[in-house]
Amino acid sequence: MTLIRLTETGPGVTVGLADEQVRLLAASGVVDIAPGPAARQWRLRGRGTVGAARIGDVELRVEPKVPVARLLFLLGYARDPRFWRDEPVLLAAEAELVPAFAGALRRQMSRALAAGVLHGYRSVDEASPVLRGRLRETDQIGRHLGQPMPLEIRHDEFTVDIAENRILATAAYRMLRVPGIDDQSRRILRHLLGNLTGVTLLAPGASPPAWVPSRLNARYHTAVRLAELVLAATSVEVTVGEVAANGLLIDMPSLFEDFLTTAVRDSVARRHGGMIRGQHQLWLDRAGRHRMAVDIAWVAGGRVKAVIDAKYKTYKPIDDLYQMLAYCTVLGLPHGHLVYAAGIPETHQLRNSEVELTCHAIDLDLTPNVLLNQVDRLVDEIVTTGISTVRVA
Repeated sequence: MTLIRLTETGPGVTVGLADEQVRLLAASGVVDIAPGPAARQWRLRGRGTVGAARIGDVELRVEPKVPVARLLFLLGYARDPRFWRDEPVLLAAEAELVPAFAGALRRQMSRALAAGVLHGYRSVDEASPVLRGRLRETDQIGRHLGQPMPLEIRHDEFTVDIAENRILATAAYRMLRVPGIDDQSRRILRHLLGNLTGVTLLAPGASPPAWVPSRLNARYHTAVRLAELVLAATSVEVTVGEVAANGLLIDMPSLFEDFLTTAVRDSVARRHGGMIRGQHQLWLDRAGRHRMAVDIAWVAGGRVKAVIDAKYKTYKPIDDLYQMLAYCTVLGLPHGHLVYAAGIPETHQLRNSEVELTCHAIDLDLTPNVLLNQVDRLVDEIVTTGISTVRVA
């Protein structure tokens, strides 16, 4: 097994690789790969995906540029802003992403299961010689052509095989398959998984089942929400490009866009009104041949009043300005907004055009409350420029 460590940003590393390793890494799309200074040497750089993965016989670990605790907050807030604003999940002092995630998961699962495994009622459909619950008349007639036995019934079963336990068990199972997990977390997660005997694991690619937070499952809330984050980032066989990779992988540009969309939506709802549309669709040309998608659109009174593009980078290539100018031109907006993950804010007044483009920056290194306050100020600034003359269909 070849171990390769990278950081999300930076010059990358030069390593010796076999032809098959090069092919698999290139096909995975997790890293950029280019010929190195000598024969059979290759230069690898991160390309926005962080985490750990086993690709063929290469174990790849890419550490994020933002603190691990902040990354977990961004993930959680993008899924459920109310919970992750009020109940932050504390991480230990692990510097690396995978041990930090594994440690947080086993601590929260240990707390959730300390008082025993939660049981609940689950609706079961089955064929039975004994009537329990109620008869499913349509299935009885359709499957057995009027025969009295067996009976097609539906009944409630008191069981450990409920949605909350399925999410926890699957998250623990998948985390155990991630390369780079620490020995303590591996040992404890195996023990916790053993406590969940009788719980059905989710199939690869299946969405987590719905569950309803309540007083009865209150001790599970934090653990289940954290487990859902693990499920979003891990899989037994996540297909990346043409290659199946075992691991925990997070696409940072997508995460930044998801977080910003959720934070802006929350801020607009609390402070200004209207609605936020993510990935708002529009046509560039009158013939409708070229479709565009705006990351974030603020709609009020039936009109798009502001558009925002999320950019997970620090530099500002001119292509970004071209893109935003196209959005503003199609929508008839005099002002467009690009939000970068770092950098110095600046406004561009375009020649021979009344459109202004403002590049904003938010600092992901800030603590959650300060970061969200920064988004509030950003929204206030954007709303003041929100003027539109084009009605949304």
